[in-house]
Parts: sequence; structure tokens; C-alpha cells
Amino acid sequence: MLPLGKLRSEVLNEILKDIPSSDSKVIIGPREGFDSAVIEYDEENYLIVATDPVLGVPKEHFGFFTYHFASSDVAVFGAKPRWLIVNLLLPHGTTKGELKETMKELNEECRKYETSIVGGHTGVYTTIKDITATTTAMGIVPKEELKLPLAKPGDEIVITKGVGIEFAVGTAWFKEKELRKRLSAEDVRTLKEMYSLETVVEDAKIARPFVRGMHDATEGGLTALHEIADNSNVGFEIYMESIPISPPVKKVLDIYEVDPLTISSTGTLIAITPPENVEALIKTLHVAGIPAFRIGRFTEKKERLLIRDKDVEEFPHFKGDAYAELY
Repeated sequence: MLPLGKLRSEVLNEILKDIPSSDSKVIIGPREGFDSAVIEYDEENYLIVATDPVLGVPKEHFGFFTYHFASSDVAVFGAKPRWLIVNLLLPHGTTKGELKETMKELNEECRKYETSIVGGHTGVYTTIKDITATTTAMGIVPKEELKLPLAKPGDEIVITKGVGIEFAVGTAWFKEKELRKRLSAEDVRTLKEMYSLETVVEDAKIARPFVRGMHDATEGGLTALHEIADNSNVGFEIYMESIPISPPVKKVLDIYEVDPLTISSTGTLIAITPPENVEALIKTLHVAGIPAFRIGRFTEKKERLLIRDKDVEEFPHFKGDAYAELY
């Protein structure tokens, strides 16, 4: 039986090797660690395409997530999300008012980022228990501006905002009664408002001129560094004391005893940055109101190391999705 959450590497790679690919215009197809496809659009540009499910998120802000999950994957490849295809599947009992609220929020995000919905499907089904969507986002990027999640030895690792936000926010929305026994009302309210951080569309737009590549730390959190290292034939070292965790998020992670390095962290941008660009990248993000932190670097040696004070250990791998298990 397959475990909850995203497929583990060994199963995913077994499936991917049997997918046929004969179109020369497909530059990057299905591949572990690459959350978007790259297709030749014309002589000067690539078309970036990404698709993502939307489920297990607060229904009060379902429109926000319907826009940002797939759009973030397009943005980290250097493209502006330009078009969306949205499949919106509703459980029996959904009201027209609830649907209109979801679409109102989705449309607001589209207007904010100048993105057009170009198609999709909407329906009500008895087999759907909670509102669910799949969104396909597309954008165009000049070939010389394409950003792939690949690193070179010496590249610095910068992340935005902090880790664990997705898990903590979900807990505040779905386990509020349980959480209020351990946290203050203010902490719970703060966590619920942090849903708007679960995107890297703006992070990636600002970071684009300074980075070699980018990745969104979604399911598996910072274990995405293993995918980057595998695809780049490099190692990395991470300094635990440099990894930011906001105080209310840390409280939740401690309550549920989850590893901040491996927990779902949608909204945390991993920026693969040449050393000479790190200071400018962090400063530019901060000016835009997005906290950014250098947490380590990629190395020529193939070890994947976590450094805690004077202790050195192997960086953890993705083993289980605590977010999926909890919700």
C-alpha cells in the first residue's frame, strides 16, 4: 500500500521511466525535483507548464490556494504565471454562495498578478467529500532567463520566510479547538492569518535576477535539497541555527513533535544563489517585506550534512508526510 502524501522517490522514478517522450519540443518533461515542464515556444522563449492539486486547505481561502499552488511552480522557473486552467470539484451540498466566494478570491489573485483563466471544469459530485481542485498554470520565459532547480559547488542556499508555515497554518484552521488548549488566542489568530504566506510567486519574481535556480519547499520541506543535489551531482551543508522558524510556528511543531526540516513548507522559497549575489538578494527581498536567510551552501563533496553547533550529522530524508497524516 502506498503511503500518504507525495510518492516516494523510488516509486516515482519507477513510474517516470516508462512514460514515453518523443516530442523534441519537450525540453524538460516529467522528472523528480522539477515541478514544471519546459516546452519550446518559439526561437526565443520557453513555455512553462505546472499542475497542482488543491486539497486539505482552509475552504475559507480556497480561491487563494487554487491560484498560488501551481502558479508558484511556474514562477520558480523564471516565468510570470500568465494563464490558468482550473478544475473545481465540489461536494454535494455546496451552495452557490460558497462557490461565488471561492471564485471571487481566485479572481482577485488573477487580477493582482495579471493572470487569465482560460478554461477548466466545475461540477458537483457525490464522490467528492471536500472541495478539491487541480490547477494548471502556464507562462512564457525568455530562454536565457530560464531558472532550473540546479546548483553548482559554492552556490549559497537562501530561503524566504521560514519553515513549517504550511503545517502550522493548517493546524490552526483544522485543529483550532485542540490547539487553543495549548496556545493563546492571539497565537492561533496569527497562524490563521499566515495562510497568505503560502506562495512564492512574489518571492520568485523578486529573486529571479539574482539566482541560478529556485524551488518551493512544499511536501517534504527542505528535503527538496536532496532532489537538487541529486540532479546537480553536488552535496550540501546546512546550519541548523540559521534556519528561521517563527515563534508561533515553532510552538505548533513542538506540540506535534514534527521535524521542521522535513515538514511541508509551501511558501518557503529555496534560492540557489551564486555567492556574489547573496547580499543583494537578501537585501532586495527584505526591502519588499519578504524575510530571507542564508542557511548553507552546495559543495563539491557529495555529503549532505546538517551542522548543529559542533555536531555534524546526515541531513534527513523525506520519510513521511505529517501534514497528510494529520489531515
